[in-house]
Amino acid sequence: MSDSNNIKEKAKKLLYKRENIYIRFPALTEAIYEYSKGYRNFIDIAKTEREATLYAVKYASDRGFVSYEKGKQYKPGDKIYYVNRDKNIFLAVIGQDSLNMGCSIIVAHTDSPRIDLKQVPLYEDGGIGYFKTHYYGGLKKYQWTALPLSLHGVVYTKNNGRVEINIGEDEDDPVFYISDLMPHIGKDQAEKKLYEAISGEGLNIINGSIPYDSEDGVKLNVLSLLNEKYGIYEADLITAELTAVPAIKSREVGFDRSMIAAYGHDDRICAYPALSAICELGNIKKTAIAMFADKEEIGSEGVTGLRSASFKDFLANLCDMQNADIRDCCVNSLCFSADVGGAYDPCYAEAYEATNSAYLNKGVVVTKYTGSRGKSGSSDASAEVVSRVVKLLDKNEIVWQTGEYGKVDQGGAGTVATEIAMLNIDVIDVGVPILSMHSPLELAAKSDIYMMYRASLALYNDLLI
Repeated sequence: MSDSNNIKEKAKKLLYKRENIYIRFPALTEAIYEYSKGYRNFIDIAKTEREATLYAVKYASDRGFVSYEKGKQYKPGDKIYYVNRDKNIFLAVIGQDSLNMGCSIIVAHTDSPRIDLKQVPLYEDGGIGYFKTHYYGGLKKYQWTALPLSLHGVVYTKNNGRVEINIGEDEDDPVFYISDLMPHIGKDQAEKKLYEAISGEGLNIINGSIPYDSEDGVKLNVLSLLNEKYGIYEADLITAELTAVPAIKSREVGFDRSMIAAYGHDDRICAYPALSAICELGNIKKTAIAMFADKEEIGSEGVTGLRSASFKDFLANLCDMQNADIRDCCVNSLCFSADVGGAYDPCYAEAYEATNSAYLNKGVVVTKYTGSRGKSGSSDASAEVVSRVVKLLDKNEIVWQTGEYGKVDQGGAGTVATEIAMLNIDVIDVGVPILSMHSPLELAAKSDIYMMYRASLALYNDLLI
């Protein structure tokens, strides 16, 4: 062998190199594009955590899952789901092994940055009707002006009725809008820092402009329309849960249609692969669990967030059914904290450390730690867990890469891995790299979504009987 060939062989054997999915597996192109159709259907329908939960219930029910009944005995192969307060869902396929041997878990969150209505939202000014709002999650406020918005949520009316709201998604629906200042008179605004150019209190949503001939006539007309169609009174809005999201469908991006721009990739792009994977399972050794979590974008708080006891209670109920010890179950389990990673963006290269960044089309990103500054707020998976997961992915020919959130001290991020770790469950972040995270339209590669689906199957099916 010549010296040059020997060096090439050494480099191939010794060096870590990210691989492009299409170059390594060109035969997968058709499957990648086909899988993306199902994901696009999901991401266009499931704009909120409530809608994602409803979607999951129907999707799973159509594939043989039944609602969990506490105290009922389930046998290997049974498929069950449990809905927690309409906002998050647990799905499980019972395995052959006792739960004392642990289970395979994937947790993704289905809440995304958005704009929530305040409890007393309606007002008018300058002949225009508005909603007062309070933004949710870590969004860039200036990105949410001058684009069509849809309204989603639930209202409980004074006559004890429940009204589901979804306005702005159909082509014939009206949409809503947050105005921005014209550049012609925007001198003072332009001199502000980017994050201060649009204030939180300035994110007021336009909802109408035709008045009744009375004081607050526009507001009264808007309320009249709401009352006529939905039976809603202004006081009903105090107890309502209403949110505005981009009224934009997902779109394929690029001449090759290789990417998808959509609202809410973070983190429904990891939720759908977990859902589709668990619904394909048959006879498995370890029990498989998928969870759609809520409230991750605001710290996993509340009864539907992972800081609540809801997941532990569900797991405990399953263990009780088998007279298994939940402590043994947890310590012998492995969990993917399935959350997106920040993909390297060459247009903002100064914020990234290229060697330790994730890239589009180069597979799922395995993130040992997140956090900020000195890894603050990170679960920081052990070498044993990282090695175990990498071997699992390699064995199943899953294209993967490693990456973290930009340069040290540039910022940082957190995931639900810390909440899972508190249960004494080995956990690591495995997800899809995306661009423009937390914007109204995030960007992801179809090939990476498909690899996330295959990674989910690998975790669940690696001990297939």
